[in-house]
Amino acid sequence: MNNHLYNLLSQLVQDRRSIYRIQKFYLKDSRGCQKCQNFWKKVLKQKELETEELIRVLKNHRPVIQILKSNKKE
Repeated sequence: MNNHLYNLLSQLVQDRRSIYRIQKFYLKDSRGCQKCQNFWKKVLKQKELETEELIRVLKNHRPVIQILKSNKKE
C-alpha cells in the first residue's frame, strides 16, 4: 500500500475512534459544564466533517486500492 493511502486510512481510523470516545464518554462526563458540552459538540462536528472528507478522498483512490488488492492475490 502506498504510504499516503496508509496515512489517509490511519487518520480515518483515528477520527472514528475520537468520534466514538466523544459520543460515548466525553459528552456524558461533561454534563455539568455547558461550556465543555459545547466544546465537545463542536469537536464532534469537526471530526464528523473531517471523516466525511477523508472518505471522499479515499473513494477517489478506489482504483488504486483495487489494484493493490488484486496484486496481493497473485
